[in-house]
Amino acid sequence: MKEIIRKADIVLFAVLVLLGAAASVFALRGAGGDTVVVKVDGEVYGTYALSEDREITVEQNGHINKITIKDGAVQMSESTCKNQVCVHQGAISRGNQSIVCLPNRVIVTIEGEEAETDVISG
Repeated sequence: MKEIIRKADIVLFAVLVLLGAAASVFALRGAGGDTVVVKVDGEVYGTYALSEDREITVEQNGHINKITIKDGAVQMSESTCKNQVCVHQGAISRGNQSIVCLPNRVIVTIEGEEAETDVISG
């Protein structure tokens, strides 16, 4: 039996490819946040607008963390911790993303009304 590709098969394939591409773009774009929250030892150290470029220096117990907000993204630019994982993580720019410096107990999180929720409800 000889199989023939019909016009309807081609149209269906094209529609599925377009839907997949649109879903990928939407998922990769992610939800944006508008506020950077810096916490030290679980307490809020400061809240800053993600849209305003600035550098924040957190000094506590002989430890220093420098946080840079630039071009709608935030990163831990310097830290006195030994492993430097927080610095090597790079910049974050979407809601509910975080940078954590465990040795210095500093957490930087992007929050906002549009932030993605990472919850499974049943």
